[in-house]
Amino acid sequence: TSGSTGRPKGVVVPHANVVRLFGRTRHWFGFGPDDVWTLFHSYAFDFSVWELWGPLLHGGRLVIVPEDTARSPEDFLRLLADERVTVLNQTPSAFYPLVRADAELPDVSARLALRTVIFGGEALDVDRLADWYLRHPDTAPRLVNMYGITETT
Repeated sequence: TSGSTGRPKGVVVPHANVVRLFGRTRHWFGFGPDDVWTLFHSYAFDFSVWELWGPLLHGGRLVIVPEDTARSPEDFLRLLADERVTVLNQTPSAFYPLVRADAELPDVSARLALRTVIFGGEALDVDRLADWYLRHPDTAPRLVNMYGITETT
């Protein structure tokens, strides 16, 4: 985690802390075996703990996102729709371009199965999500801002 310094440093996260985090948040999310997750981030980034352990602990499916796909919001949107991803973990700066792709590809956007989007890693500007909610008034997934996931784990 870089915290407020901007200088990356490693943090040891014991297995028990990961299990506790998911156990304490179970009632909020209702993750289960029907959920499809993505591994979008590097395993060296703290968000990957959530991305990897979520499907493992709940019997869900994990889709590993190819690096080229992760760099293209349009390709990533297609992957989310094609794989019927239900749980997405994103930094806000990665999600904002996805919002733009969603507006540009309504046929792909209509096939999304997202039920929960969890944000972390940086501050979230909710005003930048307004257009997305206007396009999906009845199908928008629940948005959760976990911001400091390392600290909560």
